[in-house]
Amino acid sequence: MPLVPPYAWLGVLAVLFALGIWACGRTGRALGVADHGGMVWDETVAFLLVLFFTPASLLWQAWAFLLFRLFDILKPPPIRYFDRKWKTGFGVMFDDLLAAGYALLVLAVAKALLT
Repeated sequence: MPLVPPYAWLGVLAVLFALGIWACGRTGRALGVADHGGMVWDETVAFLLVLFFTPASLLWQAWAFLLFRLFDILKPPPIRYFDRKWKTGFGVMFDDLLAAGYALLVLAVAKALLT
């Protein structure tokens, strides 16, 4: 049983995303690297979004994580474009949001085929 209603959880994720725009932008400027590898807020928020839509089983969640990381690392189009062009806090957060979208798309297709 979820502790908060779904709309509230999505609201929390929206706030975390907005906070990430500010935090990643500020940290990137301070480090001199827009998307420094030590910053993981962007991945954390995007993966929480993936988990929101993923069935509540360890197997589905493991696949969700692997798919999200695969798309975050490989950066298929248009992720790579935004990763290279948008060197702001929003850009740092947005490319991971796109990777989350790809992961969710694959999971949705898999779920449709398996059920």
